[in-house]
Amino acid sequence: MSGLPMAGTRSTGPRRLLRHLLFSEYLVLYLSVAYFAAVVPFVPQMASAEVMRNILSDMLPLLMVAIGQTFVLIVAGIDLSVTSIIAMASVVGASVMTGDGGYLADSALAVPGAMLAMVAVGLAIGAFNGFCVTRLGMPPFIVTLTTMMFFSGAAIWFTTFHTETSSIANLPQGFVALGQGNMGGVPNALWVVAAVGIAAHLVLARTALGRRLYACGQNRNAAAVAGVPVARVVAAAFLISGACAAVASILYTGRLQTGTPILGQTILLDIIGAVVIGGTSLFGGKGKVLWTVFGVLFLVLLDTSLKMLGMSLFSVFAIKGAVILLAAVIDAVRTRFAARL
Repeated sequence: MSGLPMAGTRSTGPRRLLRHLLFSEYLVLYLSVAYFAAVVPFVPQMASAEVMRNILSDMLPLLMVAIGQTFVLIVAGIDLSVTSIIAMASVVGASVMTGDGGYLADSALAVPGAMLAMVAVGLAIGAFNGFCVTRLGMPPFIVTLTTMMFFSGAAIWFTTFHTETSSIANLPQGFVALGQGNMGGVPNALWVVAAVGIAAHLVLARTALGRRLYACGQNRNAAAVAGVPVARVVAAAFLISGACAAVASILYTGRLQTGTPILGQTILLDIIGAVVIGGTSLFGGKGKVLWTVFGVLFLVLLDTSLKMLGMSLFSVFAIKGAVILLAAVIDAVRTRFAARL
């Protein structure tokens, strides 16, 4: 589930070095550093403090939702509904706290009430996904694809029901500060993501739930024989993914200062791609929060540099898609090598 065993291999020289790099937990971090060093001569602005702050700002909400996706991939699932959770939570929360006729407008409970509503949306959709996958035996891909389509449409309907414009604005400053403000010189979003990231790491590394998640991802039948409550564990993964997407929605909505039904619409590839690039296996049973951090870092670096190089949006998508495909191929190669060791 973590580093793959190196002992017992017979290869030497370049093959041993290649295998060491291929199985290294820090492969993507090495690639990020190498890529940054390679691109800076062509785009010197990449090394400026302003660009670095923008990279960090872009990383944080993406990392939040990617952490939840990591849990689902570890149990050999996939959650395509996270972008619709982000959109639905955004408009629901905005409808609660907006100063333009919100349910709790101008109330001291507006911000906490809206945040609770947003998290509730994420938990509810995550629980529904988990129920369909574990109790009805439906494939995660189909379940989350259909919930993505349904709640993306529902978010648009919900917005038109509450406003005549395409988004819900006039959000309280106390909420906007979550996405834009800072405390002690550190962005508020970083405090939130760091707290969730550390908690997620501890759950995976130090708890019975973490061990059961890996066991379910490696072999569900064997896990069930060993006494692991497979259905509950898999459902918990989808629940965590929904909650993380909702928290990401809070950060995105605060950053944009508006609730919009198209929030997160274009980042699904980035979310799954960052987790896979980091090293979490599409086949389940392997993944770490730290690897997801590396994957998000690499993807945001790549995205930022390509845009600063003046490439068209089409080219950016094509290159990012190729990189994610390469990461998936490497994952398959690593899995095959690991099976031979």
